[in-house]
Amino acid sequence: MSYIDEHKDQFGVEPICTVLTEAGAKIAPSTYYAAKTRPPSSRALADAALDERIRATDEANYEVFGVMKMWKVLNRQHVLDEHGEPTGVRYPPVARCTVARRMKALGLVGAVAGDHKQPRTTVSAKDGHPADQLNRDFTAAAPDDRWVADITYVPTWAGFVYVAFVMDLYSRRIVGWRVTASLHTDLALDALEQAIWQRQRQGRDLTGLVHHADRGVQYRAIRYTERLEELGIVASVGSKGDSYDNAAAEALNRVFKTELIRRRGPWKTLEHVELETLRWVDWYNTTRPHSWCDYLAPAAYEHDHYAAHNPSPATAAEAHTTLH
Repeated sequence: MSYIDEHKDQFGVEPICTVLTEAGAKIAPSTYYAAKTRPPSSRALADAALDERIRATDEANYEVFGVMKMWKVLNRQHVLDEHGEPTGVRYPPVARCTVARRMKALGLVGAVAGDHKQPRTTVSAKDGHPADQLNRDFTAAAPDDRWVADITYVPTWAGFVYVAFVMDLYSRRIVGWRVTASLHTDLALDALEQAIWQRQRQGRDLTGLVHHADRGVQYRAIRYTERLEELGIVASVGSKGDSYDNAAAEALNRVFKTELIRRRGPWKTLEHVELETLRWVDWYNTTRPHSWCDYLAPAAYEHDHYAAHNPSPATAAEAHTTLH
């Protein structure tokens, strides 16, 4: 149909149909005219409505969702009223294959993490170190049972800046983060302090929590280890030069780079990176579906845990807690 539309003014519909039929692509002029006057099918209308929702969801979520995440999010969406507010009524369920078909038609592809060479962000400390309490077991029984921490880098026009994260292994929630222009101890310590403040504000007891990191000097610094000891937090480190011993934290760095840094650059200054990291962390914690959390956002996953184990009115607000 599109071929005839493009060339009918030059050659006419009937001659084009004749040539196409002789070439084996049989189509009668009456078929063409009927198709042009026929109202859109119910499937075409449904596809158009779904395309609009897919585009809006993609644009609102850093354009990083693949088919699985998009499918999960679409099936949780509520119909909006004329003011753009949720009505409490969900859209009809949509099949995963339908989402895949429409995303392909729209040219939408989720972000895919890859291997990239990077500068070294930690230098192994030479003194004694705690034992590895995780042994590559990156699961947790509850929030604040185990945290992992790591540092990554972002190149900017003004030079490298460094980002430290602290992540809860139960929900994969980012509980602390910090962006600075140097790899001094304060980078990791400030991220830790934010994580402590965030959890203590929610009334959490951090005694016995296991804090796991690599052997970088930032994590073995006296001020850092003393702060852990003050709160009864158990320090844990992986083996020298083995990223697999801190694979969960490395995976978070990879997601951060894939979903934000490589898709939203170039980055100009530290302040530019810091502001967008703030926005991304809030979205990651409160909106982004995580496969580890059965495709719930980390904050919602924690909320469900507390609602199931200690029902109270306070748990209703916890899913909306942000880091700013």
